[in-house]
Amino acid sequence: MIAALTNLLLPSIESELKRQISRLDQPLTKDFYEMLTYHMGWTGEDAGQEAQGKRIRPLLLLLTCASTSGITTLDHPLGTALPAAACIELIHNFSLVHDDIQDRSETRRGRPTVWRKWGEAQAINVGDALFVLAHLALGELEGIFPPEVILKGSGVIHNTCLDLTRGQYLDIAYEMQSDLTIESYWPMIAGKTAALLSACTHIGALLGNADEDLLTAYKDFGHYLGLAFQIQDDFLGIWGDVMLSGKSNKSDLTSGKKSLPVLYGLSRKGAFAQRWMQAKITPAEVPVLAEQLAREGAKTFTQETADQMMNLATRSLRLADPQGEAGEALFELTHKLLGRGS
Repeated sequence: MIAALTNLLLPSIESELKRQISRLDQPLTKDFYEMLTYHMGWTGEDAGQEAQGKRIRPLLLLLTCASTSGITTLDHPLGTALPAAACIELIHNFSLVHDDIQDRSETRRGRPTVWRKWGEAQAINVGDALFVLAHLALGELEGIFPPEVILKGSGVIHNTCLDLTRGQYLDIAYEMQSDLTIESYWPMIAGKTAALLSACTHIGALLGNADEDLLTAYKDFGHYLGLAFQIQDDFLGIWGDVMLSGKSNKSDLTSGKKSLPVLYGLSRKGAFAQRWMQAKITPAEVPVLAEQLAREGAKTFTQETADQMMNLATRSLRLADPQGEAGEALFELTHKLLGRGS
């Protein structure tokens, strides 16, 4: 089912994204346009699917829309919802460009980041342009869906963007705080990760004409899916198999990231916490400290917490009772997302 939806929907998503970004394909902004197409993975060195990412968020929106709107098979193009799907992916990429600047990340998906290639000032422009293009894309729903649906969808997007900035603020602020607790973790990842995934399923259900109970179930599904995804990402950032997950298992500790395993380890006030408080961790120390964290219970705690959020996501999706092939695909995609290599 996943292969079928990917083959069917991703080409349409990619075409829609290119159409939206082509607004900048003008004589005076050719170089600017190239910066956006590079970030989206379409141009430049090593362009292609790996550089583009998985487009999980627009897929979630379209599948949710199909599962609530009476579309029972995936051969329906879902073209009317494509601008909303593009909006979600452009918001996601706006946040990535700005996050890379703030985190001083030099690579993304194996390639130099936009700020590394063109400087911070132009990278800020790229992020801003993606943000504006997202809202222009959403505006194209006018005349296709009822005005009250578009108004609600716009409200979801605006509040989600605010949540994204809240989460990023907390992530940066936490770097300088030494007295954080595990409770501090939840509002940060609710903003940074869960808010946008919840927006995908919420807006998809809105466009699918879901009633209030279904809207709540789909919104909760996306929220818990986002929490589970981030917790698992934290797990992989310390104990993951790099060859399976594609994520470094050293950077989280060496960067001083206040991930869930780290906060748990700090709460134990043991050998890990003592070393963490002394100085920045070097790459050579990572294997020993990862093992120390595991001995202190952080590995088990993190996996169990991810499983709890996964169960809540699955329960919410069952309450939503998604229909047809799209509904089956949502369940399969959920397990695929949370079954990355560890």
